[in-house]
Amino acid sequence: MRFEDKVAVVTGGGGGIGEAYAKALAKEGAAVVIAELNADGGQRVAREVEEAGGRSLFVQTDVSSEESCLAMGEAAIATFGGVDFLVNNAAIYGGMELHSLLTVPVDYYKNFMAVNMDGCILATRAVHASMASRGGGAIVNQSSAAAWMGAGYYGIAKLAMHAITHSLARELGPKGIRVNAIAPGPTDTEATRKIVPEFIRDQILSSMPISRMGTVDDMVGAALFLLSDDASWITGQILAVDGGQIMRT
Repeated sequence: MRFEDKVAVVTGGGGGIGEAYAKALAKEGAAVVIAELNADGGQRVAREVEEAGGRSLFVQTDVSSEESCLAMGEAAIATFGGVDFLVNNAAIYGGMELHSLLTVPVDYYKNFMAVNMDGCILATRAVHASMASRGGGAIVNQSSAAAWMGAGYYGIAKLAMHAITHSLARELGPKGIRVNAIAPGPTDTEATRKIVPEFIRDQILSSMPISRMGTVDDMVGAALFLLSDDASWITGQILAVDGGQIMRT
């Protein structure tokens, strides 16, 4: 119960790793705001959290829209009194179109970056004042090992997430808010199974020291650590949770 009487917002919490984050936070006592564009998924997760004895609120949220993010923050404060934690998980991934940087339609590229890069900033802007007023808090941004792999516009957005994490850590540290990121390696989710062919997954795993797919539980453990007081002197860091896929000196 590390997060008893706390309030956490999880963007993209209506499925996949985001759903696992939301349910784990609720299990440890937090009231959870499911900030999700997909109404069916968001409502389902919020309902399942409450059926398990937790407190939850679904707010349909488009993280690429400042207006939508601000409304989400206001709803969280009105319902639960404030916000202590934010997990910036929302992204276009499972259904993403695959293009090169030289061929991707410009409108698609701009929308992709608005969600996968700018959404982190807009969601943070919507809740940071509440976090500061409650004595501080913590933010975890969802990056990817792809940030270090030259992986097209997906990799660019995730590498930008690192710079955003560093910048927000400096801006928000004086307000008692820590900001870190998780960079998952290949993780066994429905989205990954859709977008990465099995033979490519096998090639990736064969080169890794811990040669298995990651699980949502692997990510949950890292996220809860970074949000908790156990990480009270950690900020501005990118934690690779990837079975050793990327090793950097």
